[in-house]
Amino acid sequence: MSAPGYRRIAVAQLRRDLALVWARRGDALQPVLFALLAASLFPLALGAEPGKLAPLAAGIVWVCVLLAGVLGLDTLYRSDAEDGSLEQMLLSPAPLALVVAVRVLVHWLTTALPVILVAPLLAEMLQLERPLLPVLMLSLLLGTPLLSLVGAVVAALTVGLRRSGMLLPLLVMPLYVPILVFGAGSVAAAAQGLAYDGALVLLAGGGVLAAVLAPLAAAAALRIAHS
Repeated sequence: MSAPGYRRIAVAQLRRDLALVWARRGDALQPVLFALLAASLFPLALGAEPGKLAPLAAGIVWVCVLLAGVLGLDTLYRSDAEDGSLEQMLLSPAPLALVVAVRVLVHWLTTALPVILVAPLLAEMLQLERPLLPVLMLSLLLGTPLLSLVGAVVAALTVGLRRSGMLLPLLVMPLYVPILVFGAGSVAAAAQGLAYDGALVLLAGGGVLAAVLAPLAAAAALRIAHS
């Protein structure tokens, strides 16, 4: 199959997945609402005194983004497995890794990106110093695709299980810890006047590596789960 053929398949899959998300647009708002509600609890619990929340703001935003992304992982392939679409994906002449890559892109666009767009509001609510906001936004833009890619592999491993709702977060959280450390750590380093570009480069490098390997690994896991 030629490159234009792959492009047409990817565009068609992207339109289909986005149309399905639009049909359930009420569910698509859940990550943003969750992030807003979770972030609003910290000022209530810790107090809103000036300077008390600022050192924790980047870490809080990152945790909210991470947990919001986990909400949608279980449904990444679940509906396809239940309505038979997964079998069609496996039997389709289109590369399964390409279909998975498009599905991961849709997951990022509908879960991580909306939360990133409201991240300045979360940062202001948590009293993050404004000069640190560009570093936080850059770390989120580099780190959240990596979260979606890693989560897609774990979700593919558990798609064959009937009750994977609790197992999936338990499996994916340890893999998310390094991403969380580098993402929030880059903002903490910038706040202390230290070099933070190393952490961002690691996030970018991890994202590129995962973009190549994660769809292949998720496709292999889906085939194993369906066999």
